Amino acid sequence: MTYTHWDAIVIGGGAAGLSAAQALGRSLRRTLVIDGGLPRNRFASHMHNVLGLDGTPPLELVARGRAEAEAYGVEFRTGAVRTVRDGTADTHETTSAGSPAPDRATAPSGFVSIELDSGETLLTRAVVVATGVTDELPEIPGLAERWGASVLHCPYCHGWEVRGQRLAVVTTSPIGLHQAKLLGQWSDNLTVFTAGLVDDAGVSALDAVTERGLLARGVHLVAAPVTEVAGDGAQVTAVRTADGQEYPVDAVFTGFSMVPHDSFLRDLALDRSETPMGAFISVDPMQRTSHPRIWAAGNVVSPAASVPMVMGAGTLAGAAVNAALVEEDIALAAAERAGI
Repeated sequence: MTYTHWDAIVIGGGAAGLSAAQALGRSLRRTLVIDGGLPRNRFASHMHNVLGLDGTPPLELVARGRAEAEAYGVEFRTGAVRTVRDGTADTHETTSAGSPAPDRATAPSGFVSIELDSGETLLTRAVVVATGVTDELPEIPGLAERWGASVLHCPYCHGWEVRGQRLAVVTTSPIGLHQAKLLGQWSDNLTVFTAGLVDDAGVSALDAVTERGLLARGVHLVAAPVTEVAGDGAQVTAVRTADGQEYPVDAVFTGFSMVPHDSFLRDLALDRSETPMGAFISVDPMQRTSHPRIWAAGNVVSPAASVPMVMGAGTLAGAAVNAALVEEDIALAAAERAGI
């Protein structure tokens, strides 16, 4: 088997991964980005609340970020990671350049090996995981087909574009109550379908005080379960319920399950944190995981973070990786000089 040695490998080429890669490239680190080419926000036509880039298409940001990172020597490869493990399978293998592969004699704290779906294995001193999440929508006919167009999730990302229109919240969990409260800021014509707020025991997250407050704001509450989201192409036109009623609307906000793309890390048993949105890999203030050579940034660890937030986290992770490698370089140089 042939190995290739990198200072850092970034897994994921969205806003977080590209920000980490840019910071590493500018630090003169040999950096590779592995990306599957399917960023989470590809369904949206524009980004908002991104200072200086408001209204920019998400894929345009990715293209610009990739070009910038490449200008600093960052390399890119299309593909997926199968697994990440400590060390190497055989420390006597060679690199693609024909030189001995680094082993624990020359790098006491070891390397991380990354196996790609192609079967190729790469070696790296550090990993930045920026693979994001998959948004799993409720199985309501007509919902997924209009996702990112007139079926939305974030009032701060999309509220301005649908302000003053007939809005609906199709709740799927208690988080839907948060959406319901917020969206009254963008429209006085709001219908909230509350069936998703009821748990398996029949208890609703909508308490009497909150219900009175919403009704006082003019919010229309509908208890019947939603059976269909109707529309014309990408445009929502109505929400239909199990009791046969139809409610005309112009846009629907809903919740979903967020599944992090981190299964390739399972062999490392990284620490995780339980959140209202599920279990996610834990990171410290510098985006480092419980493994000393693995950092993580973006929605894969912070699913509710917006584009500028994941960009900042990615930049921080890239800088943190370089700082850690600098410390290691100094220690290795000192040990070599002392003949250790």
